[in-house]
Amino acid sequence: MNMIATSRPGSCRWPPHAWLARLASLVFVFALMGATAHAGTLDAEQSDDIAVKTVRVHGLDFPVLDVGEGPVVLLLHGFPDSHEVWRRQVGPLVRAGYRVVAPDLRGFGDAPMLPAVADYSLFKVLGDVVGLLDVLDIKQARVVGHDWGAVVSWYLAAYYPARVERLMVLSVGAPWNPEFNSIEQREKSWYSLFFQFEGVAEAQLRKNDWALLRGLSRNEGDIEAAIEHFARPGTLTAALNWYRANSRPVMPAPDGTPAPPALKVNCKVLGVWSERDHFLTEAQMQASAGDVSGKWRYERVEEAGHWMMLERPRQVTELMLDFLRH
Repeated sequence: MNMIATSRPGSCRWPPHAWLARLASLVFVFALMGATAHAGTLDAEQSDDIAVKTVRVHGLDFPVLDVGEGPVVLLLHGFPDSHEVWRRQVGPLVRAGYRVVAPDLRGFGDAPMLPAVADYSLFKVLGDVVGLLDVLDIKQARVVGHDWGAVVSWYLAAYYPARVERLMVLSVGAPWNPEFNSIEQREKSWYSLFFQFEGVAEAQLRKNDWALLRGLSRNEGDIEAAIEHFARPGTLTAALNWYRANSRPVMPAPDGTPAPPALKVNCKVLGVWSERDHFLTEAQMQASAGDVSGKWRYERVEEAGHWMMLERPRQVTELMLDFLRH
């Protein structure tokens, strides 16, 4: 429509220069709106590389995203990810007044790769996390973990209760819960046994352009980024060593052997499970209520797979902010 030449009889005619001024102002407004929307998109998706620094812990150098001011929220990722998996939650957390600390855990992302399987035991990883808090002078944090990061978070809260103000776990319930021995959970965890075959697992996962790894992940999460990362020498073995160090089959205790003392988490805990998780049952998360002596809360995210923070970022972020506030 020609805004300058057209007017109805009896209507006010704008001088040409006035129409041009008005048109210019509209163009400016639309450009500003577009820039604002683009900035918002970038804020939600950006990698925050500028806020990643190197932190030396026990002689090892870890990349750590450290951004914002206020109470600390420690984000711990799992397999096959890095701190980038939290990119859609970082901005909202910072805007809500939190300091976000998200490291690459050993063997993942750009974190150190160690030579032995035993280097990836959970107690070694706990040493990294506690050491990181010490170096950053963080006495206590609100902790959020997913996948292996959730496992680490559970043990952090159990063994270092003074360091965890509250705990939010995604996908993985208390690792010591008996529900992890159910037939349904054992079936879902078949890949943990397959990963024990050193060399064989690596070769099978790489075969036919990573067809097995793509199938295992259902092409969900950051699988393409993971495949690109695993092209680097040693990275795939380092990631698989988490399973070899912590879920290797062991001989059962003789019948009648007393069960070890049950661990308890004393802080407030939010457990979140997603409806389409192919790797973990809902039962193992719900049963974790019995492993918490503090206040327990359970939430289910519908229509989301294992990487719910990427598939349903708004819902997960809202749950996170609500839990951290109250």
